[in-house]
Amino acid sequence: MTLSDDLNFAEHAGDLEAAPAYPVVFGVTFTPKIIGIVVGVLGIAGAMYMLLNMVMPAWESYQQKQAQNNDLQGQIQQKQATVRQIGKIKQDLAQAKQQKQQILALFSDEKTLDTLLLDINRLVESGNSQIPVNAVRAKLQKFVPVTQKPEVVTDNSLGAAVNGKLKRASVNVEIVGTYEQTQAIIRNIERLQPLLIVRDYQSTLANIQATDPSGKPIRRIGPAPITTSFQLQA
Repeated sequence: MTLSDDLNFAEHAGDLEAAPAYPVVFGVTFTPKIIGIVVGVLGIAGAMYMLLNMVMPAWESYQQKQAQNNDLQGQIQQKQATVRQIGKIKQDLAQAKQQKQQILALFSDEKTLDTLLLDINRLVESGNSQIPVNAVRAKLQKFVPVTQKPEVVTDNSLGAAVNGKLKRASVNVEIVGTYEQTQAIIRNIERLQPLLIVRDYQSTLANIQATDPSGKPIRRIGPAPITTSFQLQA
């Protein structure tokens, strides 16, 4: 080797030291900064890929499950409300049936009509047990049925809502007694079990001679008698 060759080697060595130490791809030198940018971009791309292909489907599935859960919860609450309504309806129905039975018990039937004469006569005579012989004694003067059989109500007298649904039996009644006796008799009639209506009430002074048990006239003591007539509707 000559001296000139050694000098040339030194020059080439300087060129080698100045050459870049980073990889070059497609003419781009991958410096640490560029490598960092590339890694960051790849990381973002990977995150986006995972977001679109893994996270988003899972989120959509969660949302669907949540919506189904809310729907089922709403159906359960609706069914619970329906069950409570059914229980209340049954309770209201039982109460309505009980009220119906109580109301129907107020109305007359064939048995009460058959004993109505006896009941009225008993009420009239009930206050005579402790009355002196020469005082006014209450008496049932008249009890005449208006019709032979009960008739269907169609004249709106009890309200248009019950037309054709109720039957009515009417009786003309006349009693004799003092004002206090007559008032007590009317009150007792109102206390009878069947629903009775008093109509066409009229009272006048009665010109009746007091007599003893043998029929002989005697002097009356106490209030004067009155004759009261009315129509009793069952």
